[in-house]
Order: sequence, then structure tokens, then C-alpha cells
Amino acid sequence: MTVDDRSPVPRWFVQALVYAALTSSVVSSLGMLLVPSVAQQFGITVSAAQWMLTINLLVGAVATPVMGRLADGPHTRRLLLVALGVILVGSVIATVATSFTVFLVGRALQGLLYGIVPVTIALARRHLSYAESQPAISTLSVTVSVGMGLGYPLTGVLAALLGYRAAFGFAALFVVTAALTVWRLVPAGPDSLAPRTRFDLAGALLLGTGLAALLLWISEAQGWGWAAPSTLAVLAVALIALIAWGLHSVRTPHPLVNLRVVRTPEVLLANLTAIGLGTAMYIGLSIASLVAQAPAETGFGLAVPLVWAGFMMAPLSMGSLVANRTVRRLNRRWDMAVFLPVGAAVMTASSVLLWLAHGTFWVLAIGMFLFGAGIGSGYAAMPALIARSVAIDQLGSAVSFNQVLRTVGGAIGAAVSAAVLAAHPSASTYATDAGITTAFGVGVVCCAAVMIGLVCHLARGRRRGPRRS
Repeated sequence: MTVDDRSPVPRWFVQALVYAALTSSVVSSLGMLLVPSVAQQFGITVSAAQWMLTINLLVGAVATPVMGRLADGPHTRRLLLVALGVILVGSVIATVATSFTVFLVGRALQGLLYGIVPVTIALARRHLSYAESQPAISTLSVTVSVGMGLGYPLTGVLAALLGYRAAFGFAALFVVTAALTVWRLVPAGPDSLAPRTRFDLAGALLLGTGLAALLLWISEAQGWGWAAPSTLAVLAVALIALIAWGLHSVRTPHPLVNLRVVRTPEVLLANLTAIGLGTAMYIGLSIASLVAQAPAETGFGLAVPLVWAGFMMAPLSMGSLVANRTVRRLNRRWDMAVFLPVGAAVMTASSVLLWLAHGTFWVLAIGMFLFGAGIGSGYAAMPALIARSVAIDQLGSAVSFNQVLRTVGGAIGAAVSAAVLAAHPSASTYATDAGITTAFGVGVVCCAAVMIGLVCHLARGRRRGPRRS
């Protein structure tokens, strides 16, 4: 029996998947925008409140490959419902939390949001024919970008009028409606054609331990001291766990992530780019959100009311959508891989602009638009760069791993932002101008390093001559 022989899916099947995928946008919009509000609510510094971003991304970095691996099994619909249930519990906990520690538990549970889109794509591939699945997968891929332009303004309005708890409460309500939609319109399993392979529990534990230790080291080394025994011990744990995970992954027959596909230079380049741009992106977005909401007396703040702060992220979504459509049209004449260094160059220009002149409203808006354009161009090119370098039966694993590394880069960016702000303490809950400028400068370095590497790779490839298909 093939996919085309199966029973027809419900009429609104694709729309149900898109609605479920919007969960990622709605829940992710509760992060950067609300850091100052959460810091004030719990009486902590902004740098400490940045952990609401770090822990969410950390869980996402581990949950994405785990959910991607489970999505290949026979119970994908059940996996999606369970994930939505965990996100719902996390949203409720964050809504009613009376301490920052409990609040972080809720944010950690919400980290499963990063695995929602890959699971919906797996469902589309499974229940639709090839011709039907391609436009559906394309739509699901841009759902997050579109949703961010809606999620951030809505979060800002709710938090400004009713408090930040109202924004988390709305997210909980949205997740409930998404789960009901999936339960009603997505065909139930199990899928008899899906492969049944043993889950790589050891790989998941090693990867989780390594990432957790790495993020802890990045965030706390400044406060502990770079040469302190505790700092070096945490770094050692991170390195040992990640090296052990790598060795385990290339030896086990069914690893959590198939590392064998990263051996080719172009795949390795795309994955390093994912980490670098992911780090720079999260630094830029999180720090720009702080600049928008900080009071004018800080010397850098724009004093944008929370009710309007969410609209500052709208140019990001616009830039991403414009870039994606432009790249699709230009791809008829240019190799898709060319747009990877183009995207990095645009993000570098945006980072330099924000670094030098972030204290002006229009500069911040233009910077966010260019940031979105760079993200849209670069992230559209990564799958194409991978696809021409790996065998067809390895493509899914390679692209999935690239998405994981984007999340890892975002987690590193959140941790780096918190570490930089902590290194420039302020007498108030807001960051200092020196801390903000330094954080933007780190983003410039990340983008510039990626851009230089990509340009050098492109120039070397042209000297070698065109690739043979």
C-alpha cells in the first residue's frame, strides 16, 4: 500500500496542520518581548530574566531532534497531541507562577514548541500524495515567520492592557483550540507503513547533558570567574558529553541524529552557518526588544510602550516574507546556494546598523526589516545547499539536523546576551548602554565571521569551476 492508496484525509486537514504550527509563533512571542515585564514582576535583573529565553531554547534544542525522530514512527498524531498537552501545562504554570523558579519550569515545558513544525511536516508527508504535500510543506515552513508578525503585536497588547499573565493565558487557550483541531481533523494512527526502530535514549541523554552544560557555562562563567573550578568543571562536562554523543551517534545503527551526513564540506558549512546565524539572530532580536522598551533615561532606550513594542517585530516578518518570495523568483536564474552568503551579508549590514545607531526608532525598524530579509534569504538557501550534497535517503536527517542547529544557535545567542548584560551591571532592572552596545557588537562579529567564511567558500568554488550535476 502506498500513500496514494490510503483513505482520503479530511477536507480541512492542511488547514488544521497550519493552525497547529501557529502554536510555535504564538508561544515563541511570549519570550523576548516580555523579558522586562517578567524582570519587574519577580524583582530580578534583566540579565537574570534572560534565562526565560535560554531555558526555553535549551529544551527546544533537545526536543526538536527527539520529536523529529519520533515523528518518523507510527504514532505521529499522538506525538503532536502530547506535545501540545505539555506546552499547555507549561503555559498554565507560567501564567500562575508566583516565583521565577516556578515560572522557569513553565517556560521549559513550553520548549517543545520548536518541534511542532517538523511534526506537522511529517504528517503532511505521510497523509498527502507527493504533489499535494509540496505546497503544504512550503506553507508550513513559512507559518512561523507569518505568525511572528501577528504573535508579537498581540502579546504586546495583551500584556500592556491586562498584564503579562494574560498573554500566557491566551497562549494556553490557543493551544487548547489547536489540540482540539488536531484531534478532530488529523487522521488517527497507528501508521502500519511507518518504520519501527528503537529509540536512541542514550543519544538523547548525552545530547541533553552536553547542551545543558554548555549553555550553563556560557551564561554563568562571567559571574563565577573564567578560571574558577566550577566553570572549568561545567565546561569539561559539556565537552565530554558532546564528544561522547558524537562517537555514539556514528556507531549506533539508529541514532537520534545521523551525524554521518555532515561529513561533506557543504553540509558542514550549512550547519556551521545555521549555528552562527542562529546565534546572531537571537542576540539581535532579544537586545532590540530591550532597547525598544527601555526608558529614555537609560541613554539608549526608546521608551516604546509595551502595547506598541510588539509591532516593532512586524518589520522582521515583512522582511523575511519579501526575501523568501524574492529568492524563489531569482532561483530560476541563480543557484539557490548563492543566497546563503547574500543573507549573511544582509544580516551583517543590519547588525552593524543596530550596533552603531540603535537609539533611534526608525533605525531599529529598518534594522529589523533587514534582519528579516537576511534570515529569509539565508534560511531558504540552507536546505538547497544540503540537498545537492547528500544522498536522497539522507536528506531528511540532514535537513532536520540543520534545523536543530538553528535552535542551538538561538540558545547560545540567548545565553551570550545574558552573559554580556551581566558583565555590565546596572543599578536598575534595565541594562546599561555599554552592555547593549557590546551585545550588538558580538552579533556583528558572529554575522561577519559567517559572511567571510561563506564568501571565501563561494570564491574557492568558482575557481574550481562549476559543479557537475
